[in-house]
Amino acid sequence: MQDLNSVFGLEGKVAVVTGGASGIGESVAEVLAQAGASVVVGDLNAEGAEATAKRLRESGAEAVAGGVDIANREEVNALVGLAESEFGGLDVLCNVAGMPHDGTLEELNDADFDRVVSVNIRGTLYGCQAAIPLMAARGGGSIINVSSGAIDLPVAGFGLYSLTKAAVAQMTHTLAQEVGDRGIRVNALAPGATITNFTKRRLKQPDGSINSEDFDQFIGSMESMSPIGRVGESVDQAWLVLYLASEASRFCTGQIWRANGGATTGR
Repeated sequence: MQDLNSVFGLEGKVAVVTGGASGIGESVAEVLAQAGASVVVGDLNAEGAEATAKRLRESGAEAVAGGVDIANREEVNALVGLAESEFGGLDVLCNVAGMPHDGTLEELNDADFDRVVSVNIRGTLYGCQAAIPLMAARGGGSIINVSSGAIDLPVAGFGLYSLTKAAVAQMTHTLAQEVGDRGIRVNALAPGATITNFTKRRLKQPDGSINSEDFDQFIGSMESMSPIGRVGESVDQAWLVLYLASEASRFCTGQIWRANGGATTGR
């Protein structure tokens, strides 16, 4: 019988996590570090990325941080390159960073379209492209992209975000076919309702505060979509990432994984 710690553990592995200053990305960085990985934390918010990396180092993990606009290929290459220069290579890439967009497709303008596509589609692709040669040099690795539950449950006024995340899902399917012969697995998350600053943005008032009644109503509406009556936390997604990063998922590639409380069951 195999030792579960060795199957799920990431000792000796190196991971890059984008969007690591907060939310799902922050939780992913923390969980991978707890599992033994050396972690490169990237975020547009460079100070936030460094704060996450500092906490990881204080807990005994190896971690460095870098500011990155994932819509910029050179910045993505530089961030992923830290895995090799600081820790000797790359085994796991978590493309978590992304941006939302609120508004109807009918009223969508070119500037918003270009920016969201550049971040959510190009940024994910740039990360994958930068990671592949480093992973191939080590005999394989695991790429974990982040799509969205919005690909399963269309919502009016959220169309641009949904179509970019659908592109991430298809990118994942295709890339898995293209790089599998180099030992690289490619999977994606399609998170359901998960409480982060990303999901709470619509509830913020002009002064930045959130009305408690509005928040409770929001939570209630999200819970009602789940057969188990739950709303996710960022760590729920991070635990799934750990599975996909580890040897436990060695037979899993090209799939879209849904930690969503069953919200899309039967759809």
